Amino acid sequence: MKKLKYIFSAVVIVSILGLCACGDDDDPTAQELAFEKLAGTWSLANGGSVIIDGQDASLNFSGFSFSFTDGTYTTANAGDLFRATGTWSWQDEAAQRITIDDGKTITITTLTEQQFVFSFTFNGTGGVANSGEGIAGNYTITVNK
Repeated sequence: MKKLKYIFSAVVIVSILGLCACGDDDDPTAQELAFEKLAGTWSLANGGSVIIDGQDASLNFSGFSFSFTDGTYTTANAGDLFRATGTWSWQDEAAQRITIDDGKTITITTLTEQQFVFSFTFNGTGGVANSGEGIAGNYTITVNK
């Protein structure tokens, strides 16, 4: 009888340990959670802005929008800042930076279901540099859904 209790106890302990280990696989990653918020279309509507080196340049990007799907993006009225379509990927496990296919790194400042604030440096190359829609500098863009 003692032997049976010992075997039963061992089976229960192994089962509990097995269940605990399995639970970790079901937890969503930071990237998965961030993508749930990022997916969709973002625009300057409802208080969005384009700030270059501390100066508001939003009027130069009237109608700007940025849309994300899993691994691809599209933009409208982005001037020389972004291609009309392309690919993107997470640069880090914490989902705080994105790499765009043109090599640009976007740092996420705020990402909620309704607001996306990100920053990057644009060097003015690859298009008409220093025109109204391609000014070199440090950009902070606030877009909303």
